[in-house]
Amino acid sequence: MLQQRFIELGEGFSDVFELIELMNTNASRLHRTFIFSTATDKGNVISLAAAFHPAGEGHFMPIYICREGILQKGEEMPKRRLLFEQASLQNGCTPIPIDLQHSTAFAEASLYYQYIIGILRLNHLLPPLQ
Repeated sequence: MLQQRFIELGEGFSDVFELIELMNTNASRLHRTFIFSTATDKGNVISLAAAFHPAGEGHFMPIYICREGILQKGEEMPKRRLLFEQASLQNGCTPIPIDLQHSTAFAEASLYYQYIIGILRLNHLLPPLQ
């Protein structure tokens, strides 16, 4: 049975570089990339994520995420988002923007990630469980 699970890298600047490096070194496995956005009173909080096909005969589909670490005020794009979009395009993926509820609306991070996986499956952005 296929398992899909989020792996949180962190929120800092270097974490986005790690996500980009994962995308570059595993370009043949890259399934899709996502830009999750949540509106707050200070601006939009952005999460960057990349989903990868399972390795070999494995049944594990990792989704690496840098959760809610980027604040976007107004129309100006933060540098980390631009770097992520550029790396996505270079690896053959157009990042898919999705508006979400903030993670604090959920009692646990695992519930938040289940919520996102449900949205991605309903929109056929992740394969269904087999």
